[in-house]
Amino acid sequence: MSHHVIAEFPCKEGMGPVFLPILVEALVDTRAFEGCERIDVHVDADDPDRVILWEVWGERADHAAYIAWRKETGMEENLALVLEGGMPIFTHLAPGE
Repeated sequence: MSHHVIAEFPCKEGMGPVFLPILVEALVDTRAFEGCERIDVHVDADDPDRVILWEVWGERADHAAYIAWRKETGMEENLALVLEGGMPIFTHLAPGE
């Protein structure tokens, strides 16, 4: 069964429109990462500084490996420049039934 993740990127005021094209470009590598099945990009209709990803991974360990790789490549330092709190908020979803 696939593992679903919601990744929220609460950008600093005015940074959402700046961050979005950078994120979309970075998702080329994300989508090629082992275990990534799908990623959809959304922007909060009421807050353009809140970018949300709906992610589907083969399993939770695939997502964990991906995040570890992104941290090794300097993701935390780069995100700290545009995100409130410096890091995205990840919600790992479990089936409801």
